[in-house]
Amino acid sequence: MHWVVVIAVVFFPITAEPAFAQIDFERAPIHYHSAVSHDRVAKLIAALDAGETELTAEGSSVWLLPLLKALEVDVDTQNLVFSKTSLQISKISPRTPRAVYFNDDIYVGWVPGGDLIELGAIDPKLGAVFYTLDQTDDETPKIERVTEQCLSCHGTSRTKLVPGFLTRSMVTRKTGHPDYGFNSEQVDHTIPFKDRFGGWYVTGTHGEMRHMGNAFSDNADREKPLDLEPGANCTDLTPYFSPTRYPSPHSDIVALMVLDHQSQMHNLITAAAYAHSRAQFNYDRLFTPPEDRDSYVRERCVREVNRLVEGLLFGDEFQLTSPVAGTTTFRERFEKLGPADSQGRSLRQFDLQTRLLKYPCSYLVYSDGFRGLPPLVLDLISKRLDEVLSSEPGDEEDPFRYLTVEDRKAIREILIETASHLSLGKQD
Repeated sequence: MHWVVVIAVVFFPITAEPAFAQIDFERAPIHYHSAVSHDRVAKLIAALDAGETELTAEGSSVWLLPLLKALEVDVDTQNLVFSKTSLQISKISPRTPRAVYFNDDIYVGWVPGGDLIELGAIDPKLGAVFYTLDQTDDETPKIERVTEQCLSCHGTSRTKLVPGFLTRSMVTRKTGHPDYGFNSEQVDHTIPFKDRFGGWYVTGTHGEMRHMGNAFSDNADREKPLDLEPGANCTDLTPYFSPTRYPSPHSDIVALMVLDHQSQMHNLITAAAYAHSRAQFNYDRLFTPPEDRDSYVRERCVREVNRLVEGLLFGDEFQLTSPVAGTTTFRERFEKLGPADSQGRSLRQFDLQTRLLKYPCSYLVYSDGFRGLPPLVLDLISKRLDEVLSSEPGDEEDPFRYLTVEDRKAIREILIETASHLSLGKQD
């Protein structure tokens, strides 16, 4: 089972990362394989089993559209990846790219004619939990949790050593096979625009900036940069393949930039949750009495909390040099999700002129995974956010140097009004 996108023949070669991480997840206190998950897919399975909801197969996509509706995943989040990766590599090609759909807590992968729909969901304690839905039976939806195959790729250093997600950028050939003669990137908001989207179709405009989407390495000269001009500022994918088999003819650039950000953010959130669980477990196993337990746990969570806050505030974000615009209603629908403060400001409002968001703080502070963090961790996050948002921009070594005094003030005010699970401003 392979999630979001990893550009290799089968995600990563099986020897690319040590296997010990998966064994570690099986041990106390995580018990990843045997623990009951409470993510949104697990709740849908329970509702289906109880007869409280139902899915009805629909057309050639069978369970895809009913599933997206049941999980509240918008079709306009569709991004298309044509590299031969994932569980169903025989079905994926530049002519039949794999579609990825998402919301704040769910990822769905589908390819026309595929036997399975792949699902990934966030559980506040376990992190990423993986499922498949059998597409060969259009009578009864069969969603099953997958625990044995995924973590060799989705529980490594590439996912912060937790069960998680990732997006990759790698140039491919016209066959869809990755071309290892070119560099690859694990993508988040810090990666330069020119190194993003390799192996993906991309619709949208981005001015003079260039990316590696819609590009193939065939006939390229290894001594020269890949020619990115033919795939730039593309608004129509029909020259590449027929999009009529897909719910949308687009692979919106704004949705793809959001996907790149949040896939790594989920891993940072899970890493903080795991640090807390392991610190508590180790203290209880090694020490008595328990009076100093909180101090011990706090000290061992600080590193992951600092990394998490850096991600939340888009530390070291790549600065756009041209405006970016998508080709769907994704931007408008995403911005309406809110919540907004009394001045109408929201962490979901886009900038897309020099950066992704108008107020650079991740909207994932409202997600189930973030809200489910232990109170001690949320308290540490609140204190670190207050520290950063109450200070002035630093030098070139400061990952938050792009946040102006006005940015920091606005973000802090929005969080105080809209994120009651954090304690910002409560000491004011």
